[in-house]
Amino acid sequence: MTKLLVTVEGTVFETEKDLLVAHSEYFRALFDSGMRESTQNEIHLKSLGALGFLITLRVMEGKRPLLTLDEIVQAVECAAFLQVVLLTKHLVNLIDSDNCLEMYQAAYTYGLIDLFQNAALFIRDIYESLEDNLRYLPTVLQEYLDSLMPSRFVAVGSHTPTIEYFEDFSRTMSYLDEQENQWESLGCIPEEASTFLAGVATLDNKVYIVGGARGANKKVVERSFCFDAESQTWSDFACPHQLRYEVTLVGHEGHLYAIGGEYERAPLASVEKYSLSSQTWNFGKELPQPMAGPPATKTMGRIFVCLWKPQDTTIIYEYETMKDELISVASLKRMQSYGHCMVGHRDNLYIMRNGPSDDFLRCSIENFNLTTQQWRTLSGQYVNSKGALFTAVIRGDTVFTLNRVITLLYKVDNSNWKPIKEKAGFNKGGNVHTFFLRLPKKTDITVNKVNKIQYHCNSKTAEPSL
Repeated sequence: MTKLLVTVEGTVFETEKDLLVAHSEYFRALFDSGMRESTQNEIHLKSLGALGFLITLRVMEGKRPLLTLDEIVQAVECAAFLQVVLLTKHLVNLIDSDNCLEMYQAAYTYGLIDLFQNAALFIRDIYESLEDNLRYLPTVLQEYLDSLMPSRFVAVGSHTPTIEYFEDFSRTMSYLDEQENQWESLGCIPEEASTFLAGVATLDNKVYIVGGARGANKKVVERSFCFDAESQTWSDFACPHQLRYEVTLVGHEGHLYAIGGEYERAPLASVEKYSLSSQTWNFGKELPQPMAGPPATKTMGRIFVCLWKPQDTTIIYEYETMKDELISVASLKRMQSYGHCMVGHRDNLYIMRNGPSDDFLRCSIENFNLTTQQWRTLSGQYVNSKGALFTAVIRGDTVFTLNRVITLLYKVDNSNWKPIKEKAGFNKGGNVHTFFLRLPKKTDITVNKVNKIQYHCNSKTAEPSL
């Protein structure tokens, strides 16, 4: 390994040349340029901050540091000038309600388009809570936010295909109009599709349905389906090599992960990964044990899976997608209790588990913090009428839970989940799948405003001085 000294703001950093070349388009071009600096063992960067460069090196080395607002601005500057995709991705994963405005403005200033777009979408989803601060934004940034649609809370009931088609209320996919407090139809899922024991996930504003079963005999469904929220159309795609129902499906960075499940009533340990670009399935790392419907979630750009073993032990694994590895993260032991649902918020995982003596109507919520590696039980019991908590999904700092009677919204923080609002319930039987989609506007999107932002960000890409 070739050692390299990089001086930034009078601070000397010792690092490896190969590390910089692997992750920075700027350094890759520099060392291939034939310039005098490309052969030296010491480089001076004159237009970047030392703190930002330190954060950049930590991320290149595989760290995931949490950042203050001042650190975010310097990190955005380095990500843009040094063209470090890994750092940009890390910044996107850190977007939350406390830093989204700073991310948005810094990304606009330095021309980091991916971060800019992700921060804008996050802000649009929590627009009301930020309204007092949004008026201080430049007009062009306010107009861009106004051109976006917030994500909608969507639900689909448990539908199993029948031999002959007939009008079936369970086939309808609906979204909640939060202003009118009523559910509106998005149309029906395909006749051949099943949401009964199926894996359902969203990725890039599309819904994917994999697996599922037909009827009480659990005959596996052999086709997979995709709904494009922008065009409001359905299409089908290849099924996994191992047919499965009661499968957990997770969408992440251009791939779908079909985790566990059952086939012919036998639980599966296999995991398959579907590439949207190549449209192919490949087997991944197997689970440590066969499991039907293991709880799984994403947070901070990472996938987590919840399994349990005998002796009432719940174990959380991280599915490391780049290395195709399952890494044990934490375990929790509770009498007569197993994790049934898991959701992520910032650097916290929340695991819903049944209450004492298999009481599924009174759930406890356990919190595991990824940064401190500490467990904490949230105060009180949480009502789980008809499995509402097992369909929990989070937008911003708000948890949406759903049953036939109400949509109950919670404000999530580090100490508890506080009920804040009730909306209309979803009057359909069986298990319900819930998620968020951005539905197209009824009027034309202001294309000129979007193009204006795109042009600004592209023109900001620059190189630091040596």
